[in-house]
Amino acid sequence: MGKYFGTDGVRGVAGADLTCEMAMLIGRGAAAVLTSSTGHKPRILIGKDTRQSGDMLEAALTAGLCSVGADVESLGVVPTPAVAYLVRKYNADAGVVISASHNPMEFNGIKIFAGTGYKLPDEVENEIEAYIDNQCAGLKLATGEDVGRVTCRTDGIKDYTDHLYESINGDLSGLNICIDCANGASAAVARQLFPRLGAKCTFLGVSPDGRNINAGVGSTHLDNLEKAVVEGGFDCGIAFDGDADRCLACDEKGQEIDGDKVIALLAMNMKEKGCLDGNTAVVTVMSNLGFIKFMESQGIRTEKTAVGDRYVLENMRENGYAIGGEQSGHVILLHHTTTGDGELTAGKLLKLLAESGKKMSELNGIYAQYPQVLVNVTANAAQKQAYKEDEVLAGFIENEQQKLMGMGRVLVRVSGTEPKIRVMVEGQDLDAIHRCADRIVDKINKRILGQ
Repeated sequence: MGKYFGTDGVRGVAGADLTCEMAMLIGRGAAAVLTSSTGHKPRILIGKDTRQSGDMLEAALTAGLCSVGADVESLGVVPTPAVAYLVRKYNADAGVVISASHNPMEFNGIKIFAGTGYKLPDEVENEIEAYIDNQCAGLKLATGEDVGRVTCRTDGIKDYTDHLYESINGDLSGLNICIDCANGASAAVARQLFPRLGAKCTFLGVSPDGRNINAGVGSTHLDNLEKAVVEGGFDCGIAFDGDADRCLACDEKGQEIDGDKVIALLAMNMKEKGCLDGNTAVVTVMSNLGFIKFMESQGIRTEKTAVGDRYVLENMRENGYAIGGEQSGHVILLHHTTTGDGELTAGKLLKLLAESGKKMSELNGIYAQYPQVLVNVTANAAQKQAYKEDEVLAGFIENEQQKLMGMGRVLVRVSGTEPKIRVMVEGQDLDAIHRCADRIVDKINKRILGQ
C-alpha cells in the first residue's frame, strides 16, 4: 500500500479525507503517468456508484484530467467491473471508478484501471502519488484547443450487459431469485441481465437516493435478504455491494453462502469441465480452514495471498490460474474479466444451480466451515501504524497463536480500505477462539488506543 492508495484505490470520507483538491490532483497525476508515452491525446473513462458525493468528485477529477489535456468520457452510474471491461472495448487509455465499494455513503474512493482493464500495479500508483505530493508542480497545463473535452456515453450499460450475457451463457429458466442491489451501481444491469437469462426475479435495494447505498442492504447486510428469501419461498438470494464487484448469496433456507463457498463450487465445476487452469484456486489468508481442507480433499490446490483482490489477481496472472477471490465475495474469473465481478459471479453460480438440479442448500452444504470470530477495532492512520511497529503486541499475538495448539489460527491486520484493525481468530473450539479474540482486542485497546 502507498501513502494515498490502499488495497483498492484512494479511500476516505468525501469532502474531508478525499477532497475536491485531492481528486483534481489525482486526475492530473494519473493522466500524466498513464499517458506519458502514448503520443496521442488521452481518453479516460469515468464511472461511479450512486453515493451523493460522486458528482462532486467526478467534477473535480474531470477538471484535473482535462486541465492536462485528457478527454473524458463519462459513463454515469455503472458497476466497477463494467469500467474494467469497457476501457478495453472502447480502446481508452484508462478508466476511473469513483466508489467506496461496500463502505457507508459518507465514504468515497477513486480507483484506476489501465487501458488493459487491470488495476494499476503498486509502482504506477507510486508515480501518481509523487505528483500528488508535489501538487503536480512542473506539470504543463493545457490551454486553448489542447484542453480536454467531456462527453457522456450512454451505451456502456448495454455493452456491459451483453458481455455478461455472453460470458455466463446459461439458461436460468425455472429459478425464482431474490436479488439485492445494495441501492448501488448494479441495479440497471441486474434488471436487464437476469430476466434475460430466463430467471424470475424480485429485486431489493433498487431505489438509490444518494444516501442509502449499502444502508441495511447489500452484501454487507444480508439479514433482510435472508428473511425475504425464506418468507417469499425463493430458490436463493443474491447480494451485491455498492459497486457490484463482489457477490454473496444465501440458500432457500436463508443460510449465507460466502466467497469461499462460491469459489469452491465454481472451481469444482470448472475442474469437471476441464477449464480449471493449473488445477488451482487463489485465495487470501482470510479463507476459512474448512475451505482449504475441502479443496485438498477434492484434489484442488489453493494458493494464498495477502488480503486484497489485487494481490489475488497478481498471483493468478503470474501463474496462469483461472479463478481466485476472497471470502468477502470478490471472485475473479480470469477467462472472462480482469477484476472481481459480482454480477458475473452470480450468473455463473445460478447457472451451476440450474444445471445441478439440486437445491441451493445442498450446494451450500459441501463442507463445514471452521468457527470464526472477526472483531474490527476502530483505528486512525497513526494508530494503525503504531500497531505495525509494536513488537510487544506482535509477541503477544504470536503467543495467542501458540495457545491454539495447531487447532486454529490468528490473523490480525490493518485494513487497507477502512480505519480499522481487524482481528480474526479461527478454530474448532468456538469458546476458545472467542476468548482468544477478546484477549487480543483488549491488548490492542490498551497499547494502541490507550483504553
